[in-house]
Amino acid sequence: MTLLKLLRLTAINLRRDWKSALLTCAGTAVGVGALTFFIALGSGLGGIVRDRIFPADVRAIEVVPPAVSFGSLLGGGKLDDSALERLAAIPGVEKAFRKMEIRVPAMASPAEELAATFRVPSNIRVALIAVGVDADFASQGAVSPDAFRWSAEGSAKSADDGRLPDIPIPAMASDRLLALYNQAFAASQGLPPVSRALLESAAGVPLVDVQFGRSMAGGKRLQLQTARLSFAGLSPRAPLHGVIVPLEAARAVNRLYGQDAETYSAVTLMASDPSKVPDIRQTVQSMGFSIADGGRELADKVGQAVALVTAAMALLSVLICLIAAVSIAHALLSSVRVREKEFALMRAIGASRCDIAGIILGEAALIGLGGGLGGIAAAALASAGVHQAFLRTPVPGLDLSGLSLFQFTPSLFLLSLGVAVFSAIIGAIAPAAAASRASPARLLAG
Repeated sequence: MTLLKLLRLTAINLRRDWKSALLTCAGTAVGVGALTFFIALGSGLGGIVRDRIFPADVRAIEVVPPAVSFGSLLGGGKLDDSALERLAAIPGVEKAFRKMEIRVPAMASPAEELAATFRVPSNIRVALIAVGVDADFASQGAVSPDAFRWSAEGSAKSADDGRLPDIPIPAMASDRLLALYNQAFAASQGLPPVSRALLESAAGVPLVDVQFGRSMAGGKRLQLQTARLSFAGLSPRAPLHGVIVPLEAARAVNRLYGQDAETYSAVTLMASDPSKVPDIRQTVQSMGFSIADGGRELADKVGQAVALVTAAMALLSVLICLIAAVSIAHALLSSVRVREKEFALMRAIGASRCDIAGIILGEAALIGLGGGLGGIAAAALASAGVHQAFLRTPVPGLDLSGLSLFQFTPSLFLLSLGVAVFSAIIGAIAPAAAASRASPARLLAG
């Protein structure tokens, strides 16, 4: 029997008992729909964790001084220019970016321009954490190529005479900070939300007044120096708890207060390819330095938890598919008993056992295919409703625009259809074997 004839005969048999076939398809659709839904949900949540909640460049390696150092004895120690050269020379490193914390306490308050433009209360005082970075490191998110440039040359004041230059220091905050302000702080204080476009229109305008040498805890009295921070953009590389400023500004502040202005707090190595990251990490550790995983380690743990839950729900969905396979087996066994004489007549006119088994397996495959398509459609409809509800739910500190809670891919669709057809065929093996063993002489004789 040719494949075309087999398919035609199978379709005729399913149309003849379409109610039973439809109910069997529904059982398969439930399992396949759940499988598709939960795998797509796990993939989407994993992407949100990686890209929005814990954004991290997969090529970036954060090198920090070791917690315990024996100096040059083990090759580790301070992150100075000499160490920077050795780190940049590691095979596979494309770029090396310097970082230097401002090592004096500082308090920040809204400038007059910020209070007037965005209606921010002028009596707010917060401790400022600032990290100086290379301009190239902060290029992503800067409002213009020169927005993050800073130089003390030509200013009316100079750090050489014990005072900070009177030019504003460009600063960049985390892009998640804007969402946190709009969804949490502004809403609770009755303040208007601030759009990214409005904030970027204030590029170069001093928005924050800073007093270096003052802290919330008090303690040792330091000479107070004032400076102004101007807005330079929103960067995914800025810490959520502070801002990034040009490395030259951090060096100037540290030098003014007699702090270390030569060694770096960290060095970010950018690998030329993600596959080279493990080798670079191993080389860095062999040189005596440590690696700060920070948000990446937490992101990995959260991602593993999401993957574990997704795997558990996918396993439950597979079990539902297996139950559907048992249902298919029961339905086809009942059908085989009813159609025994029909199969006997087919055997008598020349059909082989393989032809009879092929009819049963073909019916099961079509049932599985129909159930798989129905399950995928149901999963897509359910995910659309859940996605809309998710977008309507504000999450403080997380910008939901452009996010997809579910990630459907062609490979996922093929997997779902494969599971549906495979489980249906598995359930049809016993009925197909029973139908092919029928004796034409015994059944036709009555």
